This record gives sequence, C-alpha cells and structure tokens, in this order.
Amino acid sequence: MRGSIYAGLVVVGVVLLFFLPRFFQQNKSVKRDSEVEINNEELLLVPRIKSEEEIVMKEIYLAGGCFWGLEEYMSRLHGVFDVTSGYANGNTENPTYEQVCHQNTGHAETVHVRYDSEEVDLKTLLQYYFRVIDPTSLNKQGNDRGSQYRTGIYYIHDDQIPIIQEVIDEEQKKYEKPIVVEVEPLKHYFLAEEYHQDYLKKNPNGYCHIDMSLADDIIIPENLYQKPSEEEIKNTLSPIQYEVTQENGTERPFTHEYWDQFAKGIYVDVVTGEPLFLSTDKFESSCGWPSFAKPIDQDVIQYVDDKTFNMIRTEVRSRIGDSHLGHVFDDGPRALGGLRYCINGSSLKFIPYEEMDQEGYGYLLKLFN
Repeated sequence: MRGSIYAGLVVVGVVLLFFLPRFFQQNKSVKRDSEVEINNEELLLVPRIKSEEEIVMKEIYLAGGCFWGLEEYMSRLHGVFDVTSGYANGNTENPTYEQVCHQNTGHAETVHVRYDSEEVDLKTLLQYYFRVIDPTSLNKQGNDRGSQYRTGIYYIHDDQIPIIQEVIDEEQKKYEKPIVVEVEPLKHYFLAEEYHQDYLKKNPNGYCHIDMSLADDIIIPENLYQKPSEEEIKNTLSPIQYEVTQENGTERPFTHEYWDQFAKGIYVDVVTGEPLFLSTDKFESSCGWPSFAKPIDQDVIQYVDDKTFNMIRTEVRSRIGDSHLGHVFDDGPRALGGLRYCINGSSLKFIPYEEMDQEGYGYLLKLFN
C-alpha cells in the first residue's frame, strides 16, 4: 500500500516539475508583453520632438508689454522652438534694462520667436499673439506704461508683410478703435540680461499680465492642410463620401459606423485631414448621425444659410476643403452648450487617440489631458 502511495507521489512530482516551469514562464511572458504594451501606449501620448536639424526654422520678433509674460506664453505654443527676451528697434547700442526703463532709449521689450514652419505658420502665431495684447492701447499693456511697453511686430523678410497685414485687418473687425500695433522691419535686437531669460520659469509667482491658459486654447494652423485636386478627390473618396462632401448629399441615418462610435480620438475632414471634432465632445443622439457639441476650433467650420426642402437650417462646411459636413441645430444637451452638430459620418475620418502622433496630430494630444 505504502509502495503504491510513494509511486503515486513520484508521478505527481514528475508532472509538476514538467508543467510548473512552463506555467510560470507563460505568466512571466504575459506580464512582460503587458508591460511593453503599456509602455508603448505611454510613448504615443507624447508627441515626438524634432531635432534642430529637422526643423524648417523661421522667426519673428514681437513686442507686447512686459516681455516676461510674452516670452513664457509664446514658448508654450505648438511648433515654437525657442523664445528669448530682448530690446528692439531703439536708438542706442546694447542697452541695459535700467536704461530702457529710465533713459528714453526708444527700445521696446521684445521677444524673439523661432518656430518650426512645418508645424505652425506665422499667421497662427500672430493670432495667438493678438489674444494676449490690447492692440488699441498705445504704450500701455496691463499695469505697465511707457514706450518700452508698446506693441509691435518686427519682421525680417518682406514676404511676412502680407501675412501680418492680413491678421491685423481681421483683428481690426473686432475693435472700434484703430489698432496701433507697430509694424516695422527689425532694425536691431539686443538680448536682455540673463535674469530676464525664462523669468517666469525661474519665478513662477512673478508678475505677469498675460493669461497663460490662452496658450492651450487650440488654433488649427491653416498651412498644415490642403484641398486636393478634383481628380484626386474623385479617385480617393468612395461614391457616398464624394456625394456627401462634394455634392451636398446626406447619408441615410443609422448607416455609418460613426453614428454610435465613442472611441477616443479625433474626427477630421475626409478630404483634407483638417481636424474638426473631438470624441470628448461627441454625445449619444437618436438622430442616426454622429452628433457633437462643438468643433475643436470655431475657425475650422463655415456656416451657410440653407433654405432647401422648404426648411431654414444652418449648414456646416469645413474651412480648407469646403466639404459639406451636415447641419447645426439648437436642440443639443444644455449641459454641453445646447448645440447639436449633426454630421454625416461619410464626411469624416476617425483618427484613434493612439495613432494621433504618428498621423501628424500630436499637437492636439493635450486636449485630452
């Protein structure tokens, strides 16, 4: 009897010795694979940073009151490589801060902005700039008064002039008073003392007249997206995508996969790739079409009066592609603002959150934080 028991134990032991190592190895492998997946996902959340050699660098000089705040603000913008503080367009050489403040040197506190022109264009940077200045105030911004606190855009290439003027003309429509921002070629720029550089990074509670949160209010750069030729559009789009976007068609409700999809990511114009809507602004709707509370940026949407079918509606179209998207109604959830952008799924392309960076939308990742 004892012999049988011992024999049985030996068999069990052999079996355990054979299978247990495999069991633990499998578990170890599963854990290792899981860790790799998590790490890969985390890497996707951070846009890849280009080296300086990869950047098509351009530059502009901006004056907007105290340079401490403007330097920090501009440095937070997507596509900006480097910002420094200095003194521009005065009548003395190598002025000190004390001289600029008290000896009428004629210099303006100015920031030198170097940026990646493939990631952000001059127009977009100037639109951000105008968000944080009062362009109708002469020699005064925030609590600071004096000619050194004047506003100014100092260019180094003549081809920047039309862009600067275009932005100023657009901004002028917002004000009754004339815009007094100085627009001149850069005469000279002298770097300010070291303690002024990155001042607010060194002194987070230092004085600043600028609302830094405005740097996070996304402006979609126009230069990143282009409308293809008519032939390319016909060859690329499916028949229903072409009918909807190019011929103002409407897909049947409940027929497109996006109508009840709520995965994390962004929705872009299927024609140009221009970002239009965030998944976080999408809500459940019984209408049968994708429904959003708002666009990523109001400027990417065009609004057109639509009186077809004996109705009065507001059509929405994309900015760059002029694609027909759908309509906007005022019957959306009140908690989300009350609007319902009722959009044809065929006019959209969904970019999953995990693929945004590799698809060129890394600058929008922060919208999900």
